[in-house]
Amino acid sequence: MEPNLLSQTATETLRQHIGTVFILACDEATEPLETAIAKAGFACEVLRQRPRPEFTNFSRSYRCLLNHRSAWERATATNRLTLVVEADFVPVKGFGDLPLPFDPNQTDVGICWLYTCAPQIYSVSDTGYAQGFSTSLVAYIINPQSAAALIELAAIVKHDPGPAVYSAWDSEVDSFLLKRQLKNYIPFRNYGEHGGGQPNPEHRAFGLSTTHRADILYRQLAFPPPYTAYHWFPAVRFQARLKGIARLLTGRFIRIPILQESSFPLRLLRFAIGRQLSLRL
Repeated sequence: MEPNLLSQTATETLRQHIGTVFILACDEATEPLETAIAKAGFACEVLRQRPRPEFTNFSRSYRCLLNHRSAWERATATNRLTLVVEADFVPVKGFGDLPLPFDPNQTDVGICWLYTCAPQIYSVSDTGYAQGFSTSLVAYIINPQSAAALIELAAIVKHDPGPAVYSAWDSEVDSFLLKRQLKNYIPFRNYGEHGGGQPNPEHRAFGLSTTHRADILYRQLAFPPPYTAYHWFPAVRFQARLKGIARLLTGRFIRIPILQESSFPLRLLRFAIGRQLSLRL
């Protein structure tokens, strides 16, 4: 297991605590992802959303929420952790052996992103667990309690899904769970990559970044991402690394007010800087 640069002593792994892995898909091919998940030691199930007439006027992002909700409903019926991944997630090799990024005995865990987009950290425990923020639910861990809370969020969004309009509901997950006294976590490094090949047209229409990638990976990827059909892999990963380093240097990964108010600022800095101390793209 790759050592965390902090004093994290926990050796709990994903495989020890995750029950089922749900793959959310529409018409995407999921065989490579299913194979990688099985090889990592997990049971997985594909939840495939079929076209329905009532979805016609909904945005792609809202239809995506409906698929996530189906996984949340299933997650409330288990007493173990659930990993939810979208069809274009590409895990690193042997990701089941990687450390669980939070204390498994903690009772107030909300969500833990295994793939982060626009991440920030709020605090780091003495065992190296980082409470923080991310958007984009490409790969994340939930428990029955947080799954039930997210179903509440889906019900709120349902009242105003915005016909044919982009819904940024995934950026509200952190604040929604925090208001319910649940703490959210990000990993030391990403456990996989967002492999989507084509830019999201809804993102472009609303002036958002059309693509997002992991800034730093724990290991090599289990299989080539779908975007390699359109882009040169080393160039994409190099750009993602530069963007991650830029977010660190410009105070977006760890914001100055957070650092100033922290009781353990060096702990935050060690986490934030240490995760980028790798030559791996």
